[in-house]
Amino acid sequence: MSPSLAFLTGPELLGSALVFGIIFGFLLHRGGVTDFDVIVRLFQFRDFTVLKVMMTAIAVGGVGIALLHGQELAQLHIKPTNLLAVGLGAAIFGVGMVLYGYCPGTGLAALATGRLDALAGLVGMLVGGIAYALSYDWVAAHILPVGAYGKLRLPELLGLPEWACYAGLVAMTLGIFALVRKAEAKA
Repeated sequence: MSPSLAFLTGPELLGSALVFGIIFGFLLHRGGVTDFDVIVRLFQFRDFTVLKVMMTAIAVGGVGIALLHGQELAQLHIKPTNLLAVGLGAAIFGVGMVLYGYCPGTGLAALATGRLDALAGLVGMLVGGIAYALSYDWVAAHILPVGAYGKLRLPELLGLPEWACYAGLVAMTLGIFALVRKAEAKA
């Protein structure tokens, strides 16, 4: 890591994570995605606020990480690809989000604004985390090996330069925004 970021270690790293977490939670609240009804309306295809916030975060975060990595200010820690595990995790996450009305980040931010209904989901996340930890040996033996392809990245997988993948991400985000704008205009 670059010497310019060497101060972010130990307690300073933890403190900076807390500060950025508070800022992120504030921005989630300002974006309207700490409201249960806004998230439910996304799944009813009536309110695309959550989609717009998520796509903006993905595009800005992706480009930001690419720039930091390109300047050697950040290191990428690529995790192995496990298709079955990711598919099952995504399904559990999606069902949980529909039932709970929040994703984990928006649930914490909603709780911070006084929404006590968010507490039930946080208890569920803790129980789920404990269940996963207790069943990890079985998961590692039976689920993780299925669809295990090692450490993959889109640029290598598609044979494209990294900048092209991020340009594609930004173009896809803008395209989704255009589709959402049309859908909202018809409503």
